[in-house]
Amino acid sequence: MGKKLQSEGRLRPVDLARAHGLSTQAVRNYEEAGILPVAARTPTGYRTYTSLHAAALRAFLALIPGHGHPTATSIMQTVNQDGPEEAFRLLGESHAQLLDDRRTLQAVERALQGLEPATAQQPGAATGPASRFIGPLAQELGIRPATLRAWERAGLVRPRRDPHTGYRVYDEADVRDTRLTHQLRRGGHPLEQIAPLLAQVRAAGGLEPLAATLRDWHDRLSARGRAMLTGAAELDAYLRERAR
Repeated sequence: MGKKLQSEGRLRPVDLARAHGLSTQAVRNYEEAGILPVAARTPTGYRTYTSLHAAALRAFLALIPGHGHPTATSIMQTVNQDGPEEAFRLLGESHAQLLDDRRTLQAVERALQGLEPATAQQPGAATGPASRFIGPLAQELGIRPATLRAWERAGLVRPRRDPHTGYRVYDEADVRDTRLTHQLRRGGHPLEQIAPLLAQVRAAGGLEPLAATLRDWHDRLSARGRAMLTGAAELDAYLRERAR
């Protein structure tokens, strides 16, 4: 029966599954989810697929690396519901997010380039290496203490309080975050954009580890951009197949 179906240009679920290293259940699940067009049925109730379904599956699997599983699913569902414009909108949102991620990376790189190595101790520092009280730190950066307090309220810096005096104490990590915030503010970035950048620094464990991960960050963005191109090509092929 399998050879007869193939000779007629029809494919069994297992044929489609094997060609992409999937299980037959996965193929059926994709159809039920609207990722693949609805399959025809034989008189005995077996699903049969065609080159159109194969093109849809190739497009979906190619879209996942660049757009993620949920977006790839939504794109295929809208296309199969004859809504290509909504699919194009979803593609555009993914590309916009990639551009935003690139800008984030560039902002971090520029900010890192503008930072000078932290000194071990400054006049007026609090106890501990590279610690500062708010006044000396503000003076060092050429800003007002009120600006530092505003950054604290925004959650960008989190100085501890001296248990005896109640004064804010900026330790080495706080000084780093403050200096990075200062650089980004000078570059025109609003506070709401700076918070995720500082999260990247903290997640990396500091400036030096972050600098070491920038190459990986570049590679991941490049791979994502390349995957988007591949996904777009396969989606275009599927749209052409549907238009026949």
